[in-house]
Amino acid sequence: MSRILLATFGSLGDLHPYLAVGRALHARGHQARIAASPDYQDAIEAAGLEFAPMRPRIDALGPRAEIARRLFHPLRGTQRLLHDIVMPHLRDAHADLSRAATDADLLVSHPLTYTLPIVAQQQSKPWLSSVLAPMSFLSRHDPPAVAGFDVLRLARRFGPAVYELAFGLARRAVRQWEAPLHVYRRELGLPPTRQVMTFEGQFSPHGTLALFDALLARPQADWPAHTQLCGAALYDGVTDDSTQTDELRRFIDDGEPPLVFALGSSAVWIAGNYWLHAVEASRQLKRRAVLLTGQNNLPRLPPGIRAFEYLPYSLVFPHAAVVVHQAGIGTLSQALRSGRPQLITPLAFDQPDNAARGARLGVGRVLPFARANTARLRIELQRVLADPCHAEAAGSVAVRLKQSDGAGAAADRIIAALG
Repeated sequence: MSRILLATFGSLGDLHPYLAVGRALHARGHQARIAASPDYQDAIEAAGLEFAPMRPRIDALGPRAEIARRLFHPLRGTQRLLHDIVMPHLRDAHADLSRAATDADLLVSHPLTYTLPIVAQQQSKPWLSSVLAPMSFLSRHDPPAVAGFDVLRLARRFGPAVYELAFGLARRAVRQWEAPLHVYRRELGLPPTRQVMTFEGQFSPHGTLALFDALLARPQADWPAHTQLCGAALYDGVTDDSTQTDELRRFIDDGEPPLVFALGSSAVWIAGNYWLHAVEASRQLKRRAVLLTGQNNLPRLPPGIRAFEYLPYSLVFPHAAVVVHQAGIGTLSQALRSGRPQLITPLAFDQPDNAARGARLGVGRVLPFARANTARLRIELQRVLADPCHAEAAGSVAVRLKQSDGAGAAADRIIAALG
C-alpha cells in the first residue's frame, strides 16, 4: 500500500475534486492524505481520508465576505490572491507540506500549492501536477475568456504577433507578482528559474492530471507534456441534516420543477441582492424556485420558493426546470450531468471561461453576475425556458457524461506513476 499526498488550497470547489481522487485511491488499496487549510479538517475526515494541515487557515485571513469582495475583483482578483494570500504564507505552506510529505510515496499539486514542487525536489519525491479547469493551461491555441477586459481573446483576433505581445506582457506582470517566491527559492539555496509559477512553472515533468470534462476543452499542442485528460473528479459533500433533504423531497414532489439558483461556496459571500433578484424574477415568471444560499439571512419568502443553506447539487439539479449557477468548475460539472438547461452567471477567475465553454455546448445562456438584476434574470430565464434546443443539448451532454469517472481515471494515472 502506497501513501499519496494530495495538496490543495482554496474554496470547497478546490477541495472536493481531491476528496474524490483520494477516495478512488482508497478504493484501489492505497492511502490518501489531503494537505489543506485546517478549516477543512472535518470535511476531509468525514470523507474517510487522512488530513494534514497546510497554512494559511482561511478563517484567520479575515471576514470571508471581505476576502471574497477583494478576490472577486474582475481585473485585480488574481493579483490580490497572490499578493495578499499566497505569497505571504509561502514559508508556512512549505514547512507544513514538508512534514506532510515525509512518508509519502508520491505528491500531487494544485495550481496554488506553489511550494509543493520545492518539497518534491528537496525530498526527491515523484510528483504530478493537476488542474481543475481549462483556463489553467492558458493555451495560445484555445485562449481562455477572462473576466473584465478579455485581452487574450481580443488580441488573438489581431493575429499571432499581437497575441504573443499581450501574452508576454501578462506573463511579465504575473512574474512580478510572484517575486516573493523567487526570493524564497534563493533563501533555500535553490537555483534561479525563469519559469512563472502561474503559467508553466506549476506543471510537473512527470505528468499533469486535467480534472475537467473533455467536452469543455480538446487537448492542445501547447498543453504540458504527459497531460492526461481525466474528466471531472466529483465529490458532492455530505449532509447530516435529514430535515433539509426531507423538506426538499416534499417540495419537489409538490409541484412543477423549480428554478434552482446556486452560487457555489465562495460567491455566496458577496451575493448582495442576487437572491432578492432571483426571488422576484421567479415570482414574475410564476415559477417555483429553490435557492442554495450558503447562509440563509433572507426575509420571509413568498409561497413556492424555498431557501437552503446547503444541499448536495446531485440531489437538487436533476429536478430543476433551469439550473442557475456561477460556473465554478465543480458546479458546472454537476449541472452538465443533471441534464437540465442552464443560465450561467459567472463572476471571476475561471468562471467566465467555464461559462463560455458550457454555453458552446448549447446547454444554456450566459448572463454576467454583475448584470444579474431582476429584469435580466427574468428575460434570460424566459429565453432558456422557451428554447427547446437548450433542454435537448443538456440531455445529450448528460448522456455523454454518464459513464465518466474522472476521479477513477486520475487515481489510475497516479498509481501508474508510482511504478
